[in-house]
Amino acid sequence: MINTIIIHLVESYGYMAFFLAFTLGPFGVPVPNEVTILTGAVLSSTGMLNPYWTYACMLLGLVVAITISYTAGKLFGQRLQDRLQQKPYMLNAEKLFKRLGNKAVCIGFFVPVVRYVIPLFAGFHGMTYRMFAVLAYSSALVWTGLFFIIGHYFGGFLF
Repeated sequence: MINTIIIHLVESYGYMAFFLAFTLGPFGVPVPNEVTILTGAVLSSTGMLNPYWTYACMLLGLVVAITISYTAGKLFGQRLQDRLQQKPYMLNAEKLFKRLGNKAVCIGFFVPVVRYVIPLFAGFHGMTYRMFAVLAYSSALVWTGLFFIIGHYFGGFLF
């Protein structure tokens, strides 16, 4: 079902569908990133899509989303934290960030929803942009690369 939605979006919007899916992920796009990246990788392995463009759109979309999240944490800090404090994913992200500190930015990418929330905490807690960029962007590269490779080479078995 979700795969057909992704395929329809790709047919309608091309590579932009992947960019938007990852950029808008924290704002309620109902398709999980893991499914989107695996589907994109499978479609690129069949020759339907160019794997380089597909991957680049996904990675760029994720980088934009986490940068917006970090910036929101920096700019709106405590007000935003107070407003979102009761959400279960926020509590999990806060525990992870308090326990692991900067390492949480790296590990958070491997936890659904948390990958978008941890950058907020990095902003809340005053992490410098330089440190955030090094940790978050390199983690985004590893996470997307890992899932894309799995989907590209083993996706036929998954779907």
